[in-house]
Amino acid sequence: MRILLVLTHPLEDSFAAAVARTAREALEAAGHTVDLLDLYAENFDPRLSKAERGGYFDVPYDTSAVADIVARLKAADGLIFVFPQWWFNFPAILKGFFDRVFAPGIAFSHDAAGGRIVPQLTHIRLLYALTTTGSPWWLVRLYMGDPVHRLLKRGIAAFCSKKLVFRMLSLHDMDRATDAKRRAHLDRVRKLLSAIR
Repeated sequence: MRILLVLTHPLEDSFAAAVARTAREALEAAGHTVDLLDLYAENFDPRLSKAERGGYFDVPYDTSAVADIVARLKAADGLIFVFPQWWFNFPAILKGFFDRVFAPGIAFSHDAAGGRIVPQLTHIRLLYALTTTGSPWWLVRLYMGDPVHRLLKRGIAAFCSKKLVFRMLSLHDMDRATDAKRRAHLDRVRKLLSAIR
């Protein structure tokens, strides 16, 4: 399987970077091809431009400003996102990735009859999110309603294959995580990704 591994963290020595390294190693050891897209290292601009928004209903929609990333997305069979949750949401650069890359003609098309959108990422058979939160699990899930999980599963995953395999693995209470807890999480990442066939 060809996996687009999207890393979203500004620090090269972050725990997210360690998760991405572990993920890449596990996937490659299992025989998969990994395309690492580090949004910060590749200086991705998350801002949807005036021209992009103005042409949102044009057919075809102009994705030339993100053509390289669109090509990488189209070549993938699976997507794995590695990111911290900040303010119970995606980092801004990842939200911008969805805004600019998951665009008309790429992630979906507009139904000619109007209203409904038609998924177009049907070649994506796997979508995993490997994430961390600064808050404890009960605050994220019970109080906040697990917003990132809902956005990914009900929103982004809806554009992919109907037989999509979706998983989300989170390390909660990251700010107080011991080295042992972090190592255990990396082991869970390794185990989860080694099982992908």
